[in-house]
Amino acid sequence: MKTEERPKKSWTRELREWTVSLAVAVVAALLFQTYIYAQSEVHNVSMQNTLVEGQRLIEDKWSYRLHEPERGDIVVIDGPESDLRLIKRVIALPGDVLDIRHGDVYLNGEKLEEPYAKGRTFAGSVAMPYEVEPGQLFVMGDNRENSMDSRTLGPIARDSIEGKAVFRIWPIGRFGTLGE
Repeated sequence: MKTEERPKKSWTRELREWTVSLAVAVVAALLFQTYIYAQSEVHNVSMQNTLVEGQRLIEDKWSYRLHEPERGDIVVIDGPESDLRLIKRVIALPGDVLDIRHGDVYLNGEKLEEPYAKGRTFAGSVAMPYEVEPGQLFVMGDNRENSMDSRTLGPIARDSIEGKAVFRIWPIGRFGTLGE
């Protein structure tokens, strides 16, 4: 019985194949990280108790290409409104009228129930009531007394929304989806 011998690959061909495979994998990973999903880290206390400093999140960068942000979404903001990347909650959408009275938030005349909010909410430098213009969002941190958000920065341009925070991956004890 004859055994067929395979022709041996030269080491240069083997090296070229490995290099091409590695390059394709790196490019695919970079494209995925840039346009689909990315990891983000919380760097401040403005979203406490929902998110705390040092937690790591998965950010969905794709879904807002298919639909608009919704009230309650936790979004990652990277735009001219701030020198820092911010993580905040969407409170009001274009056309909504927002008012802040006696430490409470009112949206279109109805008091918002916000079980995630920590502390009392004060208006800041934005005159209330405030109507959100087309192409803008009004965002706030959950830690209302310690948050630099739309009350200080003004509305956030829709184009400044990088993605939606959807999943907590660190610490392991808090692993899971981000709910209200």
